[in-house]
Amino acid sequence: MGDHKEQPLRVGAAVRRRRRALELTLAVVAERSGLSVPFLSQVENDRARPSTSSLEKVADALRTTAVELLAAADPACSVDVVRADDDTEPLPRARSLVRGHHQMHASEFTGDHDAGREFQYRNDQLMYVADGAVEIEAEGRAYRLGRGDTLYLTGGVRHRWRAAESDTRVIVVAVAEHIEAVRDRPRR
Repeated sequence: MGDHKEQPLRVGAAVRRRRRALELTLAVVAERSGLSVPFLSQVENDRARPSTSSLEKVADALRTTAVELLAAADPACSVDVVRADDDTEPLPRARSLVRGHHQMHASEFTGDHDAGREFQYRNDQLMYVADGAVEIEAEGRAYRLGRGDTLYLTGGVRHRWRAAESDTRVIVVAVAEHIEAVRDRPRR
């Protein structure tokens, strides 16, 4: 009662909104992602459901994350409960903690992920280590965070991170990508 209704997510509209916001053609996204224009068209029209790998390729091409696209695909609710045992997300190691198209986004990452992947978010974000430890590289410096530690990253900072222990859980809270919270800040 009061929980968000469980329905399959339709990510197509979120992909199309993001692509159009970046003023990209399907051909450009296809070139960047290595996927075909017809497949991307089917995804945008909800006639094809991308695999986790394909969704990550599309997200990279659109300079966002698969979790962010999934969150944008879900209709916004003014009050929503995300249960700890909610395993409806197609990404087994990432779970959106805020569903829908909101101004804030939060995700929980469990275990390791592609440690070689570099991230750069448009807006500020906060990483909180709930369990385990992570190693983060940002602006040429390395940081090791343990349980209870946080790291704040200003929007636009390129970074990568990896779990340093197998039971690691990281919570990432950020201003949503569709919000222009950060204008061109002078770099130090």
